[in-house]
Amino acid sequence: MSFRNKLPHFLVKKLGISNKEVMELLIAKRIKVNGKVTSANVAIEPEDEVMLDNTIIQASKEFKYIAFYKPAGIETTLNEDIADSLKSLLPFEGIFPVGRLDKASEGLMLLTDDGRLYDKTLRKEFKTEKEYLVKVDKCIDSDFVENMQNGITIMGKKTLPCKVHIESDFWFKIILVQGLNRQIRRMCYKLGYEVKVLKRIRMGGVSIDNLQVGAWRFIKKKDIFEH
Repeated sequence: MSFRNKLPHFLVKKLGISNKEVMELLIAKRIKVNGKVTSANVAIEPEDEVMLDNTIIQASKEFKYIAFYKPAGIETTLNEDIADSLKSLLPFEGIFPVGRLDKASEGLMLLTDDGRLYDKTLRKEFKTEKEYLVKVDKCIDSDFVENMQNGITIMGKKTLPCKVHIESDFWFKIILVQGLNRQIRRMCYKLGYEVKVLKRIRMGGVSIDNLQVGAWRFIKKKDIFEH
């Protein structure tokens, strides 16, 4: 965690005082974070309330976290000039999608106004799983599964190892920790298969569950990383 996130740096910037003066405030227990006296080592996030004596230095900000079932045929954009956009289905302002689903695909999307969530969810080093249910145009065999799991070169790079489970002759589930452009479709195409249905059913700890097509529900940030 960068020192820029830590309480002393926050106080120096917010109050315009020296490090020495900040430490004096902390030693005197005049600083509270979320109602509690705390140490200098704590990290300050936008949702934290910070007080000096009885004065609020930073008010707590509440972020929205939304699970949404994107229908097939909807573009993953909030551009109002595009008729088939997310904007046409969602009643929220100031939110954005975390990751994409191509127009032909359907399923779970996460939406938020918390800009920090993007990196934590999509960068492969955080290993946030994305699970999909996929139907292809011909019978799946063991070679298909092995090749998909071990990685396939698309767009000049080999995909990371992933998990694949056969559901039936034409259906399989796949779990990825990366999200290259149209990755599953491109992987299948390289093996001679065409994707007929692609549905994302889970991102991290959030599953699509009983969401109906086009419906949404509020979730908690911690739910995303609990898996």
